[in-house]
Amino acid sequence: MGDTRYVGLGIPVIVDAFSEDIPFYDFAAKILFTTFTLGAGFKGGEVTPLFFIGATLGNALALFVPLPIALLAGMGFVAVFAGATNTPLACIFMGMELFGVESGVFIAIAVVMAYLFSGHTGIYGSQIIGSPKHILLGRERGKTLGEV
Repeated sequence: MGDTRYVGLGIPVIVDAFSEDIPFYDFAAKILFTTFTLGAGFKGGEVTPLFFIGATLGNALALFVPLPIALLAGMGFVAVFAGATNTPLACIFMGMELFGVESGVFIAIAVVMAYLFSGHTGIYGSQIIGSPKHILLGRERGKTLGEV
């Protein structure tokens, strides 16, 4: 693509997502390139690409949602991570620690929605399902995400 925007950790792009308009397709490009890289067998990160995807998705949503870009980027930052790791409480507290307690309600809503809609999938296959997310998924209690 003639650009190093999607190579490596992408921390400059994450930082930019909180303060300025960035290309709306950044999150989709990072998903595509990260998926291709990991699928091809190369080593790659788990956490920082999720932060990149979340922050840039939040930034892109500023085109449709009338909230500040920084708040939307922060919500995306923690919500995508919560959905991928199935750790809603930790992500709510992390979001409030990173972005301030005053954004806690918005962060909690985004995190809980991402957690509920992610189903019983996640990046940690050995994670054990302690409490099903839906009554119809009750038979999966005690199984690992890899078994589901």
